[in-house]
Amino acid sequence: MMKISKIEYYLPQQVLTNEDLEKQFPEWSSERIQEKVGISQRHISSDSETVLDMAVQSSEKIFENYDRNKVDFILFCTQSPEYFLPTTACILQDRLGLRKNIGAIDFNLGCSGFVYGLAFAKGLISAGIAKSILLVTSETYTKHIHPEDKGNRSIFGDASASAIIEKSEGNDYQFCLGTDGSGAENLIVKKGAFKKDFELNPEHEFSPENIYMNGPEIFNFTIENIPGLVKETLEVNGMTMDDIDHFVFHQANSFMLNYLRKKTKIPAEKFYIDMEKTGNTVSATIPIALKNMMNKGMLKEGDKVLMAGFGVGYSWGATIIEI
Repeated sequence: MMKISKIEYYLPQQVLTNEDLEKQFPEWSSERIQEKVGISQRHISSDSETVLDMAVQSSEKIFENYDRNKVDFILFCTQSPEYFLPTTACILQDRLGLRKNIGAIDFNLGCSGFVYGLAFAKGLISAGIAKSILLVTSETYTKHIHPEDKGNRSIFGDASASAIIEKSEGNDYQFCLGTDGSGAENLIVKKGAFKKDFELNPEHEFSPENIYMNGPEIFNFTIENIPGLVKETLEVNGMTMDDIDHFVFHQANSFMLNYLRKKTKIPAEKFYIDMEKTGNTVSATIPIALKNMMNKGMLKEGDKVLMAGFGVGYSWGATIIEI
């Protein structure tokens, strides 16, 4: 029904290493950070660099080998948009010099965003609304993080990924999506929009303009929901674990990923982890991982990849693609 024709990504120039964090927080060692989250460095957007700037960079890489005039819809996933209004996708259309007779929308999702974007793209293609969709996931979570928040600073990095989604004559794989808004308070930036009568979580050490993450609760949510998500995705597609060549999950942190792999009994050789040099880039982690797998020659024509995204919201989703 659809295929991912191209993927490119962009990483900001500024790099924050574990050694940099160790200098600021002497009670932490770079080795401890590496062991705890599986990350040695992460890319940080400059003060003047926005998700739009990064989206232009990743998208222009696409158009080095793809006719930009074929694009007839932009799906832009971000939780750190350029403005409240207008939509960043509209500005991206102009910045990229794309046709004016196309659709363009933003959607606000985090770590499940790429999978949801594919689901939206499938709907647009199935309905005959679009044939070539530019799906962009671009995030600058680091701008939400307080400088003294060593936990979140060790995890998150900034990035943008762009992909072209087109109609395919291959198999029509189904999506499994989920939502549980009761977990909203566990990963949140409370101040910045229009709600004024909020209370800070007593565990939140920093400003309400900064991100708050309850790590243990996020971990529990993931362990409770994602093994079932994998099982459900296989079942609705009439497949088993043996039919899948690769499993690519949202790159949250290596400890969580390894725990999930063991709990779901996924063979280690089929489970891809790739976040050491980029960190958790939120909605961009899955497309970055897929692109790196392509660059390494790990993906061949006909390979089936099960992707699963999960996090803030709570929100989760999974599907299968065929290379």
